[in-house]
This record gives sequence, C-alpha cells and structure tokens, in this order.
Amino acid sequence: QVELVESGGGLVQPGGSLRLSCVVSESIFSRNAIGWYRQNPGKQRGAVAAVTTGGTTNYANSVKGRFTISRDNAKNTVYLQMNNLKPEDTAVYYCNTAPVPTPPFWGQGTQVTVSS
Repeated sequence: QVELVESGGGLVQPGGSLRLSCVVSESIFSRNAIGWYRQNPGKQRGAVAAVTTGGTTNYANSVKGRFTISRDNAKNTVYLQMNNLKPEDTAVYYCNTAPVPTPPFWGQGTQVTVSS
C-alpha cells in the first residue's frame, strides 16, 4: 500500500519551532524526490520545500533560512524543521512527491498554527 503520513503539527507562538515528519512507503521513497506543501482555506496548495533522493534541497523564498528539509533513508522519513515561525506559516502541511505531486498520494496533512 502506497502512502505518505504526516505528523508533528501543533500550536506554537511566533518565533517558535516545530518539526514535521512524513513517513513514506518504501516504493515511493526510494524513487522520488519528496516535498512539503501547505494550504490555507480558500487558497491554493503551494510548495514549501523538497529534497531529492540524492539529498539536494530547494525552498520557497518565503521559508529560506528558516525551514530545513531532510530525509532519513533508514526510516523512509522526510522531515521539515521549521524555525522562527511566523503567523503567515499557519496552514495544513502535506507531503507528496516533488516537483510534481501525485494526486492520489495526498493525505490528511498536519495542522500548523502560529499564534500568540
């Protein structure tokens, strides 16, 4: 069964940190770049960061210098370390293949709320 499962979201104050995790089925993990995406109600889902199978990373301009994406090949897991969080980072965060997400792989996501 192919799946990607997100976790790690929560409520954090501005300036705080969170680490999101995405556990990926091995058949997908070993062959694909994996990305993190986010969506607010009424807005389109957008790319946040991605990491290739070789470890090359890229980031949306809005998160550069604050977010770090990484992958643990032993655990089939992709992480998103989010530091210096801002209210505008509030969204539901999803993981999927990158740079083009695979529609059937969208999961429930994990809610991140940045608020004082």
